[in-house]
Amino acid sequence: MLSTDQILEAMSGQGLRITDQRKTLAKLFGENTGYLSAKDVYEHMGRKYSGLSFDTVYRNLRVMEELGVLEQVVFEDGVKFKGSCNQDHHHHHMICLQCMKTYPINFCPMNLTDTPDQFRVVKHKFEVFGYCKECEQNREEETALAVHSKEGH
Repeated sequence: MLSTDQILEAMSGQGLRITDQRKTLAKLFGENTGYLSAKDVYEHMGRKYSGLSFDTVYRNLRVMEELGVLEQVVFEDGVKFKGSCNQDHHHHHMICLQCMKTYPINFCPMNLTDTPDQFRVVKHKFEVFGYCKECEQNREEETALAVHSKEGH
């Protein structure tokens, strides 16, 4: 994951003015390994910057995503953002729906796709959702407990 300094360097390298708010955003994503919704970010930023609008927060998230310092993923409950990986090669992720831990997919499935001649791909995303081994075990234990408690009544 990119560090706070790497995020700030990428932003200033693209000509963005590094405001105190942007430093706070960079620090939030540089230190947080999980996925955050725009609402999560807005609430975090609102604690320090009263009067900050949701639109301003969302616009900055979009700019940071376009610069490549944030990754945007669409979950069933909405769009979330996370600091980009610091791996310098193109890759995709498997994401645990319980703990949000991500695992890299070290090849690009796009290469296996038959793209029609009349279509030019300019960007793509590929995420696989499921449960990591630990979360899957916890889910199985919870299911077993629930079944066991129903049988006891």
